Amino acid sequence: MQVYIVGGAVRDELLGRPCDDRDYVVVGATPEAMLAAGFRPVGKDFPVFLHPHSQEEYALARTERKSGRGYHGFTFHAAADVTLEQDLARRDLTINAMARDGEGRVIDPFDGQRDLQAKILRHVGPAFAEDPVRILRIARFAARFDDFTIAPETLALMRTMVADGEVDHLVAERVWQELAKGLLEARPSRMLEVLRECGALARLLPEVDALFGVPQRADYHPEIDAGIHTLMVIDQAARFKLPLTVRYAALCHDLGKALTPADILPRHIGHELRSVALCEAMSERLRVPNECRDLALLMARHHGTIHRAGEMRAATLVELLEKCDALRRPARFDELLETCRCDYTGRAGWEARRYDSPERLRRVLAAVNSVDAGKIAASCVDRGKIPERIRRARIEAVRLALDEAPDQPEQ
Repeated sequence: MQVYIVGGAVRDELLGRPCDDRDYVVVGATPEAMLAAGFRPVGKDFPVFLHPHSQEEYALARTERKSGRGYHGFTFHAAADVTLEQDLARRDLTINAMARDGEGRVIDPFDGQRDLQAKILRHVGPAFAEDPVRILRIARFAARFDDFTIAPETLALMRTMVADGEVDHLVAERVWQELAKGLLEARPSRMLEVLRECGALARLLPEVDALFGVPQRADYHPEIDAGIHTLMVIDQAARFKLPLTVRYAALCHDLGKALTPADILPRHIGHELRSVALCEAMSERLRVPNECRDLALLMARHHGTIHRAGEMRAATLVELLEKCDALRRPARFDELLETCRCDYTGRAGWEARRYDSPERLRRVLAAVNSVDAGKIAASCVDRGKIPERIRRARIEAVRLALDEAPDQPEQ
């Protein structure tokens, strides 16, 4: 029985990057031998075991064979006679097909170290084409290693896989899993660029793909193209190290611009409501977690209004907070404001431009929260007037906080 560290841990060690997650492959063992050594089985499709002390995963060396369409269409063979090189040959990229033995020696049958030095993402062999998830993985690695290029032959193979319909058989959960990981990388725009370059974006995220080539007003969007703007917005979210909820909302916020009638371009009147409908459909199809979907819907519906917060008077600002459920969900409202900041600064030449809406709306929320609604309710004899009394008190508190003059009565 021989144990090797494999995959990303070896790659990251050679790159000098931290790695907390280690994968182990065991060569020359059987399930019975692993059980006898105290390992606990956890694998469903092939034998994977938890170490009795560290609880790290150890997988028996295995080969795989394509048996159907999509991600699940494989049969696996794990036995004591499967070699380390056979196990590494089934992996996606050369930089992920290396192993390190117990004495620290690197086993590199597919020249992964050479591709690391050249900063190239290259598939190991023809078996790459059997698993469409690998298209998403390469796009995700491109977002992580944003100074790496994809080997021309690998990109050509990805295009062939898309043309053959392989990505059409991916299950929603797997697409979302890879998309979420890619959005959390250092430069998530590269993931979308790679998917678009190989044709997969149009199949997996047609709502996003449709944004490219859609013009916007140059005075508000010097980058012009709505798709490029979306890439800039999600990269701003990464730059500010914001969570997945914000990055997904950034991805979805302008989807409705793809459906703007041609005769009103480059204006996008009413795109917010169109964005809401498309965001709902995309989130449902991908089975996006509720917290990501809900923030994305708020962003799609209200980002234009939030951008104009500096022009609004107290009553309209209080109404906006109510529509955003800011009093009950202040943390989510704060994420909404941060997503709007990414939208505003995610434009060519606007990256460092001042954006005052978040500060103004946080002051408004603090003023609203300063109102003692319980005290007002207790002092109000006419119970039916309680909501209006509370609302008027909140508006007055916001006026004071913003140093806004009260409305003048009509003459």
